[in-house]
Amino acid sequence: MVADRWLGLLRPSFHLRGAGDDEAIVGQLGGVPVLPDGFAWPHWEGRRPLAFIAEIDCGQLPSDALSLPRTGTLSFFWWDGQIDGETPWRGAPENHATARVVYIPGGTLVSECAPPAGIAPYDLVELTGELFTTGPTWDSPVFREAIDDFADHDAFMNDWSNGDAFRQALWEVSPRSPDHRLGGHAQPVQDAVELDVAHTQLRGEVPYGDPALQKEALRWNLLAQIDSDHRAKMMWGDYRTLYWLIRTDDLAACRFEHAAFSWQCT
Repeated sequence: MVADRWLGLLRPSFHLRGAGDDEAIVGQLGGVPVLPDGFAWPHWEGRRPLAFIAEIDCGQLPSDALSLPRTGTLSFFWWDGQIDGETPWRGAPENHATARVVYIPGGTLVSECAPPAGIAPYDLVELTGELFTTGPTWDSPVFREAIDDFADHDAFMNDWSNGDAFRQALWEVSPRSPDHRLGGHAQPVQDAVELDVAHTQLRGEVPYGDPALQKEALRWNLLAQIDSDHRAKMMWGDYRTLYWLIRTDDLAACRFEHAAFSWQCT
């Protein structure tokens, strides 16, 4: 029964990897973004400019499977600590302001935009990829909700010997590191990343384990996951992974400015 519930939660995701010769390019890590003329480079308000992390050409993706726009580009920015070496801890309320997703509709006039002073671009890595299937992790809010009616729910889910085996099995079928992905379920390094985002959204006022945090976490789905990647010289701390999440209604309406952010590391 547990396996059946888990299988019912499978979601498609798009695995991003370095492109080989003659492979279709769907985006890039590092380099410089293309932005409309006069567009203000994203900043952490009251601080310095954000770093450009990645850009995705939605027109090159199987957008129907991922519920992404059919055209346009998505650009991801983050406060990576280049200037002062500081980044907020995961789940901190400040994380809401330290990252931004910029959506540029198809047909918009754009040009390459160099970063502001103090922000060095990462090395350019052109990306390609393919669809694969993802499932929720052991402590994922959607998995916990799906089996909440089981009589032995607490005993089963709180037995971490079960959880360790489950986590190991999930890692074995996940893409090899670096695990960059669009949509689907996140592959957290630590606990469910949806809980981190919920903690941020609730301004850090609701403790982990509170039902209100679980309820908020259920509203958020993975938009993009970007790993540390030596090819782009993106090595953040102890192998940090970046996560952008978005609500279903905001994704449908292309309100990418409402995306939330968190990070985790080993």
